[in-house]
Amino acid sequence: MTIHQLSIFIENKSGTLLRVLDLLRKFGVQIIASTIPDTAENGIYRVICSEPLRAYEGLKKSGIAVALSDVFALELDDQPGRAADAVEILSDNGISLTYMYSFLLRGKGILVFRTDDAERAKETIILNNMRFIAEKDLSVLA
Repeated sequence: MTIHQLSIFIENKSGTLLRVLDLLRKFGVQIIASTIPDTAENGIYRVICSEPLRAYEGLKKSGIAVALSDVFALELDDQPGRAADAVEILSDNGISLTYMYSFLLRGKGILVFRTDDAERAKETIILNNMRFIAEKDLSVLA
């Protein structure tokens, strides 16, 4: 019910991001979505990709500071307000989000989030018949 996300720690200086992207290209990993917050010195480059375990191992062996974490990815209809609907369901069930980002993929909205209460989030997703993306779906999406 969760997918793996790479969290790559990079310095905010020219060439650092390019090195990571070149390595992912070398490993044959397709980036599906990514985000970097606006920070002064260091950033966390969060990546959803086609083969997160291979990417993780390759980056680690290349000396890149990277972590692998589980996040939820909900599939939403591409209509105004669907993200609000999903977050409302989570909030009404006492689930707070540590962070969230979203993107469109093949005509569907994808809402990625992390929470400190994964078990409650899983129960809520199941009980509310929310559509989710599983790890096995990532290679198909790329």
